[in-house]
Amino acid sequence: MPVITSIEDLRRIFRRVTPTMFYDYCESGSYTEQTFHDNTADFRDLRFRQRVAVDMSDRSLKSTMLGREVALPLALSPVGSTGMMRADGEIKAARAARDYGVPFTLSTMSICSMEAVARATQAPFWYQLYVMRDEDFVFSAIDRARACDVSALVVTLDLQILGQRHKDLKNGLSAPPKPTPRTLLDLSRRWRWGLEMLGTRNRSFGNIVGHAKNVGNLASLSSWTGEQFDPRLDWDKVARLRDRWGGKLILKGILDARDAQRAVEIGADAIVVSNHGGRQLDGALSSIRVLPSIVRAVKGRTGIWLDSGIRSGQDILKALALGADATMIGRAYIYGLGAMGEKGVTAALDVLRGELDTTMALCGHRDIREVTRDILFVPADFEGRWAEDGAGR
Repeated sequence: MPVITSIEDLRRIFRRVTPTMFYDYCESGSYTEQTFHDNTADFRDLRFRQRVAVDMSDRSLKSTMLGREVALPLALSPVGSTGMMRADGEIKAARAARDYGVPFTLSTMSICSMEAVARATQAPFWYQLYVMRDEDFVFSAIDRARACDVSALVVTLDLQILGQRHKDLKNGLSAPPKPTPRTLLDLSRRWRWGLEMLGTRNRSFGNIVGHAKNVGNLASLSSWTGEQFDPRLDWDKVARLRDRWGGKLILKGILDARDAQRAVEIGADAIVVSNHGGRQLDGALSSIRVLPSIVRAVKGRTGIWLDSGIRSGQDILKALALGADATMIGRAYIYGLGAMGEKGVTAALDVLRGELDTTMALCGHRDIREVTRDILFVPADFEGRWAEDGAGR
């Protein structure tokens, strides 16, 4: 087993062993990919304030998310097609999260169904819902999630229409891959991936095929998906989903303080500051830059979690110092999953935990819940001239 010292180590292995179309699906943004790159680059503008001669013993990274104690303040974000990065990927990631003591979120667009994940893990997880035009499908998915002992519903608000990702179009992304000469050549170089895929029955979109009207196979799924993301999604519809679900509700895709306030008013138990990993509105600000304005607007009335751009435990600490209560990671754990399966997800979490623990200590803290903005040097213009109109204040 290779020595893993960073999330970047896992990304390099992931790239080597995963078919190109699925690597590119993970490692890309929309249009020019400006926001995709800003998500990670903008963390670098924040610098730490080192403290010395303080007691660094008995450190704790434990926190809470939705009232549940977690081993460290993060959850695994929903990622579509996770089961194409590695055979039975959703199950492997959910098991790793369960054993580590952090939440796992299953995507609507997962390969393994929520029932398959529930059987394999025998533990509560979260389910992420895309709001589709077919209301019967949406309500059925909510009811199925309740039957699977899903403990929180994550409603994604920023995918009413699909941002164009050039790499997916050029690669002819599909699950499973279409047998073109180019694809077959690529798969022949990743034969271990192929052998694992041959050994599983989970090669479709298990939450949709067989559950949505007139979607019985992958051929019918493609046309259904292209028509189903609901451009009419509004706050009234979010309220109806809240009432239908009746449990813990997380609203993901918040980038504006006004939307954060609406989410609080509608009763969200937590909001996720996220730009969909730079995969939707290219040219939007990075999640870390808009976080302070949302923290000011919400003022502790609901949980605030940051998603998009986290590649290290230091990034997690910076987000917490700027006011986030917790974080969510997507690509960081997908790299580990694609590289080494369930062990790779655990390796990614180990890397993040170690970096978070060491950096917290060198900044003079022993308890992650006591970290404040004082540990950072924040540039005076960090939120930028874009906040001058007051919309983000």
